[in-house]
Amino acid sequence: MQTADTQPSACSPRMDAPMNAWSDDVPAIRQAIRRGEINAHTSGLAGSHVQGNVVILPRDWANDFLRFCQNNRRPCPVIALGEPGDPMLPTLGQDIDIRTDVPRYRVWRDGELIDSPTDISDLWNQDLVTFVIGCSFSFEHALQQAQVPIRHIQQGRNVPMYRTRIPTTPAGPFHGPLVVSMRPMKASDAIKAVQITSRYPEVHGAPVHLGSPELIGIDDLSQPDYGDAVDVYDDELPVFWACGVTPQAALSQAKPPFCITHAPGAMLITDLLNQQLASF
Repeated sequence: MQTADTQPSACSPRMDAPMNAWSDDVPAIRQAIRRGEINAHTSGLAGSHVQGNVVILPRDWANDFLRFCQNNRRPCPVIALGEPGDPMLPTLGQDIDIRTDVPRYRVWRDGELIDSPTDISDLWNQDLVTFVIGCSFSFEHALQQAQVPIRHIQQGRNVPMYRTRIPTTPAGPFHGPLVVSMRPMKASDAIKAVQITSRYPEVHGAPVHLGSPELIGIDDLSQPDYGDAVDVYDDELPVFWACGVTPQAALSQAKPPFCITHAPGAMLITDLLNQQLASF
């Protein structure tokens, strides 16, 4: 597996139109993704709609991966499971095609990252099973509505993500560290964020850690393993949520002969509204 320093980046936006030009028009955003006009991170896009992390595996690996997700619901809440060989995901949107509707994919063979295409139609086969896992981008809309600033959106960057020393619960060949996303906040905003995100267990729920990154094995906030570094001010706490990139760390350990994931931050945008996933 390539290291964070050498892996292909999906961190810097590369779009043919300004991000705010797409607004909340999900059909237009999806068409732009299919045309390759949006081919990087989706933070700040379609704020009221559920976004999802993607893992696509051969059928004979799918049961163990499903058990891994069930054992680790905070980082891996499954919001949709495709039928073997079927690229459509009707519970998330009638026209969603997993082969074309993610801005950038990652293709893995035996645990090694080999490609980062924007379309996987030529790789699709009848043996593949799609998992869509909840994404923290979905609760960011609720945070913004509560006037909680989101630094990476303010700075036009992908959210910073870090591998921790917190282990996940293994299932079959799948195991590895918990990956977290980080958003710096003033203490008063962090309290609001805990209250708000607790309502969204299907998109990682409440933070798993606040403050002192070294306590969870993060040595340097300026060097995320995935995504982009953001400014953290002296009067702010780093606030960490379980992250849907955790499966990619587990896949690098399990080394399936073939699998496909989303590039970190480049999410599947669904027709579901975030409020539909709120638990109360």
